[in-house]
Amino acid sequence: MNTAVYGSKVAAALLVATVLSLAVPAAAQDWPSWRGRGQTGVSETTGLVSSWSPDGENLVWSDAWVGRSTPAVFDGRVCANGRTGSGVDEQEVVACWNADTGSKLWQHNYNVNNTTVPFNRLGWGNVTGDPDTGYLYAMNIDGHLNAFDRDGTVVWSRRLAEELGRASGYGGRTSTPLVDEDQLLLSIIGAGWGNLGGPPRHRYFGFDKMTGAVRWTSTPGGTVADMNTQSVGVVGVINGQRLWIDGNADGRLYALKARTGEKVWEFHLSKRGINVSPVLDGETVYVAHSEENVDASTMGRVVAIDATGTGDVTATHERWRADEMGVGFSSPLVHDGRVYVIDNSANLFALDTASGAVQWEQSVGTVGKASPVWADGKLFITETNGNVTILQPSATGATELDHDELMVPGENRAAEIYGSFAVGYGRLYVTSEAGIYSIGNPTDSFVARAGTAPDLGAELAATSTPSVLQVVPAEIIASAGDTIEFEVRAFDAGGRFLGVQQATWQVDSLAGGSVSTQGVLTTDARASNQAGTVTATLGGLTAVAQVRVFAPLPWSENFESGRPPFWIGGGGSLAVEDLGGNQVFRKGASRTGIHRHATYLGPADMSGYTVQVDVLATEQGRRRPDIGLINSGYTMDLQGNRQKVQIQSWAAELRIKEEVDFPWEPDTWYRLKLRVDLEGERGIVRGKVWPRDATEPTDWTITAEDPLPNRTGSPGIIGYSPINIYFDNVSVVENQ
Repeated sequence: MNTAVYGSKVAAALLVATVLSLAVPAAAQDWPSWRGRGQTGVSETTGLVSSWSPDGENLVWSDAWVGRSTPAVFDGRVCANGRTGSGVDEQEVVACWNADTGSKLWQHNYNVNNTTVPFNRLGWGNVTGDPDTGYLYAMNIDGHLNAFDRDGTVVWSRRLAEELGRASGYGGRTSTPLVDEDQLLLSIIGAGWGNLGGPPRHRYFGFDKMTGAVRWTSTPGGTVADMNTQSVGVVGVINGQRLWIDGNADGRLYALKARTGEKVWEFHLSKRGINVSPVLDGETVYVAHSEENVDASTMGRVVAIDATGTGDVTATHERWRADEMGVGFSSPLVHDGRVYVIDNSANLFALDTASGAVQWEQSVGTVGKASPVWADGKLFITETNGNVTILQPSATGATELDHDELMVPGENRAAEIYGSFAVGYGRLYVTSEAGIYSIGNPTDSFVARAGTAPDLGAELAATSTPSVLQVVPAEIIASAGDTIEFEVRAFDAGGRFLGVQQATWQVDSLAGGSVSTQGVLTTDARASNQAGTVTATLGGLTAVAQVRVFAPLPWSENFESGRPPFWIGGGGSLAVEDLGGNQVFRKGASRTGIHRHATYLGPADMSGYTVQVDVLATEQGRRRPDIGLINSGYTMDLQGNRQKVQIQSWAAELRIKEEVDFPWEPDTWYRLKLRVDLEGERGIVRGKVWPRDATEPTDWTITAEDPLPNRTGSPGIIGYSPINIYFDNVSVVENQ
């Protein structure tokens, strides 16, 4: 229940009044991204309280909420993501509140699909606000990226798994979108298609923040060491170039030109993926990790890196290191000559920015995940086991001003906290498993105004010579017969935008497709499913957009022409091969990581269809695989070791689960069919399994009902296979 101290006001009128207010004290700054406007964890706000209590002292308002990340405070609102429900009602959720009164303005619930991430890890990635537009960006745990307007209406949406091949590991660590100029920057890990195909890689994307169109993608790294990383990059101007600096799943830190994705430098930090977000102070990057070091058998390191280099700067641009410091998740904070870091055991260290020498340390709990925040001369720190601490730092130590322990309502246990404090409008905002809190002096007047954009430094003046081209959109999914308008954007050698250009155009591998001199692609309405490219040429420069075109149903695929180029996902263990004189699609054991992979066959906005496939599984000792189909976010698995057929939604939680016994043999072809129908407010999911050489049974093998149905989703094939499994004769037809 909401416990607002201030009297009720009409939300819309309050927002207008506060935003237009001319009274702009220092405390009226916002916090639109998880580490503030400069991604530093530092706020210039003054006049903050030094103590509070979840029972009432300096608690302006609170609301029931289960959150795992840091809220965004902007546009007179505070917004956050989290989880809600139990059993069949379990969902991920995004909401915004009036930052003054705590009245909830809107809430959006998601079903969670096609992931093995458990319920208690939902909402790990932070939401991000854009003060210029009022948009809120949120990516949920299974890769559903939404842009919301001020009223909570979805402006645009991307399903990153089905559209761009994003993988979802069971760990749940999820990156956070970053707004920079007119772009939304985001990294994902997964296997794409076309030029992005092959084994999983950690890729970086620049989206148009207004439309969600892909402007560019970059793959600077190599083999991923972790399928889950949560590093969030920082943008700054170095050597006159605007750079996006971020940690990668291959254990390296990369600096990319922020508008084009071109790699400028790399620094090899760890043998595992980077979860800590870097902080940029002037021309120095501070970052840390807690895994095995690349040049020693020790674990963990904090490093300062000279950000002015090019190429591989591992051996040349390290300013200093602090070894055997296991700072694996909490990001550094730099202020007034000190670097503050929290290790995995929740020990707070103050290091000298010039040398890395430890000035002092202090325990703030037992598990260090969240990042510290500095404001008003104080450190505001959260810890996983419900501990909230306010410290007064100095050159020799820190004085504890306040400490509170948040408890889960109705349960005798500490509330988990993974997010950090957000400092906005003279208050502190924080979410936890116990709720969302607005902390401040209840008698202070409330003023909401956008803060000042950070000064990133001056870029060099743009030249007149193009060095890089972009075709936008760079990734497109179209229906047969569609027309798509492309534009060519040019950039100089420093990554500075030179404007939209006229170019010559070429279309490749799209049967019946043509592109006009103005960059308008017309696809053939009669063509079958296909994939190809559109290339723009200007002078000696070229840029390519990847295009997938899908015909109306029905579809069929027997693999006689190889792997369909328009399928996405899976990874390097997938291939077409000969089996008994037929070409079939094989999924083998993964080289590293988990053996469960999904491959998506079509657009994510599909509904009202039936997908069918022939499957064969091998056996090795006592090991038998699982093999199945995906339809609109529902999975039907033919389970080898359990000898069952199961329909489920969300593998980790089995939000929807029906199963029946079904003895089946290895080295035998079976036919699987999965159909989803929307009937009013419920979904009916029907599955059928039978030996391929037998007559199709009249009755469905298994049926499940969902009162909160998935309404759209790509058809797909899926398997958990430490040994080989095979697919053949895939078809997708409209429901009759």
